[in-house]
Amino acid sequence: GRLMVLACLAVVSKADYLYVLRQTGLTQGNLSSHLAKLETVGYVAVEKSFVGKVPRTLLQLTDAGREALRTYRGRLVEVLSRLPE
Repeated sequence: GRLMVLACLAVVSKADYLYVLRQTGLTQGNLSSHLAKLETVGYVAVEKSFVGKVPRTLLQLTDAGREALRTYRGRLVEVLSRLPE
């Protein structure tokens, strides 16, 4: 789930909560839980505001999150390249 969130945010500058919810297919509870963990480690920035009286949550991948995703991708490619074909 966290990898899907990071991958979703890696291709946009910012995204609202509902966009990420739809793109990942996670439930609201799962997405909220993953976002809380990703925010705690500094991979995702969460910005809450109101548009009129409607709450809006914007999400953004931080530099640390972008670097962590890049590192993870590199390691995954390396491991998969060692598998026999």
